[in-house]
Amino acid sequence: MSVMRRALLAGSQSVWLRERAMRYGFVRRSVSRFMPGERMDDALEACRRLQAEGAGTIVTRLGENLTSAAEAESVTDHYREVLQRIDDSKLNTQISVKLTQLGLDLDRELCLRNLMALAEQASRLGNFVWIDMEATPYVDPTLDLFRRAIDRWPNVGVCLQAYLYRSAADLESLLPLGPAIRLVKGAYMEPPELAYPRKRDVDANFYALSARLLGEDARRRGARCAIGTHDPRLVERLQDLITRTGVPRETFEFEMLYGIQRGLQSRLIRGGWPLRVLISYGEYWFPWYMRRLAERPANVTFILRSMVAR
Repeated sequence: MSVMRRALLAGSQSVWLRERAMRYGFVRRSVSRFMPGERMDDALEACRRLQAEGAGTIVTRLGENLTSAAEAESVTDHYREVLQRIDDSKLNTQISVKLTQLGLDLDRELCLRNLMALAEQASRLGNFVWIDMEATPYVDPTLDLFRRAIDRWPNVGVCLQAYLYRSAADLESLLPLGPAIRLVKGAYMEPPELAYPRKRDVDANFYALSARLLGEDARRRGARCAIGTHDPRLVERLQDLITRTGVPRETFEFEMLYGIQRGLQSRLIRGGWPLRVLISYGEYWFPWYMRRLAERPANVTFILRSMVAR
């Protein structure tokens, strides 16, 4: 892991830095590159624009590690409203939640009840709920709750992180369920005994996990693959694999973050490749923002330009 990436990930956990950085206009302006605004309305308006361009979307409200059951219930109610707004507006938009937003740190059964309520409403509206993956202490409880949810509601998917050594085994354990899985590289600071420290190894594992999910055996079980990467080389390699092996378009999609690799997103749409763009919103954006910078430290240059332009 590079020194810059390590520093950015450490910064994402700093309360001192968060409280100060969020006061500065140039920081808030640079954030706008990666999120259309802090309000639900801002996110849904971006969904409308992207749908007109040919992309589906996912929305997620930023914030994690809540400290009270009332907060978790409030977040659940918020997402229920989002699902209804999506349906009313006829948007091709799904939701993605962190289980610590739904009360995982407080009570696993409370979290499950909130997750099941969202899955039930999404099912009734013909929609879908993604479960984000968080840092390694949350992997086992997240996968446990996913298994319990999908047993009743098949319209729930989960994220696996390719930088973790364990993800290949986790994938094999989930395949009998015919799951929808979003593969990402990973954006938390993890020790080398748990995660690949070198980018090339993470990339190799990402490709291997994607190939497994896109394979005939996984598809025969009903698995769906969401390919969450902005790496043009990985995208090209996976496009070649999909074309060579005849993977049906309805069994996979590329997923990318709002504002990142816009040119690549446009090329995928023009080429008829299924694309869904993840749009984040909310006031608690600083830790998420620092993790986005850590994924591609070159984005720090964008902030420096913003500072000069003040």
